[in-house]
Amino acid sequence: QVQVVESGGGLVQPGGSQTLSCAASGSIFSINAMGWYRQFPGKQREPVAFIHSDGTTNYADSVKGRFTISMDNAKNTAYLQMNSLKPEDTAVYYCEGVFNGGYDVLGQGTQVTVSS
Repeated sequence: QVQVVESGGGLVQPGGSQTLSCAASGSIFSINAMGWYRQFPGKQREPVAFIHSDGTTNYADSVKGRFTISMDNAKNTAYLQMNSLKPEDTAVYYCEGVFNGGYDVLGQGTQVTVSS
């Protein structure tokens, strides 16, 4: 069984920066992709950024140029560096990982609040 645990959420001022971490643990033989979704109140989860096993990355248009996803393969941990944060980035951020050829795991989520 594989688990992912997010950390790093909290309150940040507009224009500030924050880094989210997503640590995977358990019976991991391979990591196909890891990334982040976010969910606004009353809305469906939407993809934010993903990194694949070959190093390629994908970003939502709304975060391009502000957010950077990276991966530490030795630690089975993905990071989301968020810069120039806006109030509209306020949401619950969920980590998702795809492991061992197709096993999909979603984390519990971490709240990010951008407010002065």
